[in-house]
Amino acid sequence: MRANIIAGLTFVASLGVAQPVLAAPDWTAVAQALGKSGTELADGIYRIGLPRSDLKVTLDGIAIKPALALGSWLAFEPVGDRDSMVMGDLVLTQDEVSPVMKALAENGIEVTGLHNHLLRSQPATMYMHVEGHGEPVTLARALGEALGKSGTPLSGGASTAAPAGGADKKLDLDTAVIDRELGHKGKANGGVYQVSIPRADPVEDGGMPVPGAMGSAIAINFQSLGDGKAATTGDFVLTAEEVNPVLRALRENGIEVTALHNHMLADQPRLFFMHFWAHDDAGKLAKGLRAALDHVRAAKG
Repeated sequence: MRANIIAGLTFVASLGVAQPVLAAPDWTAVAQALGKSGTELADGIYRIGLPRSDLKVTLDGIAIKPALALGSWLAFEPVGDRDSMVMGDLVLTQDEVSPVMKALAENGIEVTGLHNHLLRSQPATMYMHVEGHGEPVTLARALGEALGKSGTPLSGGASTAAPAGGADKKLDLDTAVIDRELGHKGKANGGVYQVSIPRADPVEDGGMPVPGAMGSAIAINFQSLGDGKAATTGDFVLTAEEVNPVLRALRENGIEVTALHNHMLADQPRLFFMHFWAHDDAGKLAKGLRAALDHVRAAKG
């Protein structure tokens, strides 16, 4: 179906006829079908956060906030006048993996990755990356059915984030230092400071654009541990030649590499996702992450 959609759009463009601006999908209907509402972003993407607030996960004695490393999400990108592409990352316990995968497969949703992001966490969590193409309400209904096989909370509205930048007392982190070291401003979400850094070059999957909100951006998260310390985790989005320089830079700065894998199947350029974990002085962590970023073709802040 994806190839047919792209071919059709290419044919229309070749006619040289001005096309009317297409109406956005009915995101309210999508939210109702899924069971959880999201937020429409400036680029027309509808993103739904699904934090696993039901899970109590610890790592190295640290109680992990959902926004640090337990945040399932789905993002819908309009395609043509009635279809969408959906991508997402589902945080699952080990016993939830098979029931959720079965429901996805039976409803035509592709699984594009299944792996760990963390090490030593209790209980252990798995991360299932998904992709689907078609009518958005139908996709949302299928995803809602699959998520119903897990303990993922589906009630409540869209989450909101605090303004970026500055020393946020609620976070107990000097976010201005983090912004300065990384060269990018973050935002507060669920008691965690989140920094999203797009790659400099566009990313596609199967010929469709995959902007940062669809999962192609580098993600760096900080959770305060008090006294200027923080836990950090997230993932670097890398081309093949960037993988080992980034790995070495992280390890040289005391940051543990916890996973390396794909999230997509037909991405161009071919991308690898490197997950990391550390806890230390927040400024020191930010400097170490900056050293790794220096090996990546990332967009300027």
